[in-house]
Amino acid sequence: MNLDDTIVAIATPPGRGGIGVVRLAGPEARAIVQPMLRLTRELEPNRATRCDLVEPCDADTPVRETADISTTQGATTTPIRIDEVVVTYFAKPHSYTTDDIVEISAHGSPVVLRRVVELSLARGARLAEPGEFTMRAFLNGRLDLTQAEAVRDLIDSQTLFQAKVAASNSKAPSPIASNPSSRN
Repeated sequence: MNLDDTIVAIATPPGRGGIGVVRLAGPEARAIVQPMLRLTRELEPNRATRCDLVEPCDADTPVRETADISTTQGATTTPIRIDEVVVTYFAKPHSYTTDDIVEISAHGSPVVLRRVVELSLARGARLAEPGEFTMRAFLNGRLDLTQAEAVRDLIDSQTLFQAKVAASNSKAPSPIASNPSSRN
């Protein structure tokens, strides 16, 4: 494991649902997601941005379907929309891991979420190991060992009482957002 790598993983539980989140963390997170997003403005720290998730024209990862649905006009290719997403960018060091983090919230189709991961891997990200985002938060000083263990306990909790105990032990910054003014 290299802390300088940009990592990617589906951050929501397996299966279909209304929302699914893919998280990238590392120095190239923004550069990796740019080609797969049709943005109307630049990503701003701590601000959610609605945009289209598109199949990049230069996608190095082949689409598994056999039909070619891309539209061509002469020498230019128009990216095809995959989904409407909400993208949130957390700038380092004011993020859960203290790295740059980009979270793409899409509709919870496993096919769409896997495609985001495939495109990210093709652009240089590495698949995150289980618990690696929290491990980075610990190694980068964002969490102490007790807080990191409390995150695991909260995720593994099976009763409301267990969740409350774990949350009270964590006093950790939220993995969803970290208060930029609390740490410099």
